[in-house]
Amino acid sequence: MTRKVADCRRFPSESHCTLTISGEEEEVLKAATEHAVSVHQHKDSPELREQLRNFLEDEKSTA
Repeated sequence: MTRKVADCRRFPSESHCTLTISGEEEEVLKAATEHAVSVHQHKDSPELREQLRNFLEDEKSTA
């Protein structure tokens, strides 16, 4: 399974967040949603989760 990455640096924010989350898609989606709600004050919703899922990228292999 391809690992996914959510990288806050791709999206400008007032907090200048630099968090990067990587792992299996559902793990990353859950963590990214929790982060978006707790740090960036987004409201957890199906729409937010879909937006985050669309922002995920495949992790580039370092090996």
